[in-house]
Amino acid sequence: MKVRTSLRSLRRKPGAKVVRRRNRIMVLNRKNPRWSGRQG
Repeated sequence: MKVRTSLRSLRRKPGAKVVRRRNRIMVLNRKNPRWSGRQG
């Protein structure tokens, strides 16, 4: 999982889902886990 300043690019990928866990915004991607990332 990558740490990113902006998750906008990851959010557009197919299969992406935005989740908030422990005050961190995470983009989880089941189709391609390489495109998962977190912010904060």
